[in-house]
Amino acid sequence: MDARRDTLAMAIDLRLADLWAEIFDLGNGPIDHELLGWLLRAAYGQGYTDALREARRGQLCLDLGYRVPDRAA
Repeated sequence: MDARRDTLAMAIDLRLADLWAEIFDLGNGPIDHELLGWLLRAAYGQGYTDALREARRGQLCLDLGYRVPDRAA
């Protein structure tokens, strides 16, 4: 189970590489709450964007061996 979780984390981190770079570019100082909120919203929005760009619905899930969730009614 840990290998699947690690693979999922790596796939997500690659998609969020620009956000990770921005966090590390901020230096050694603490990240304030407003900035953290912005980064979380950006990551959430990036997920929606990535999902809309998939050639096939649920492609990330399929690639990683997860079940594609049913659409909400």
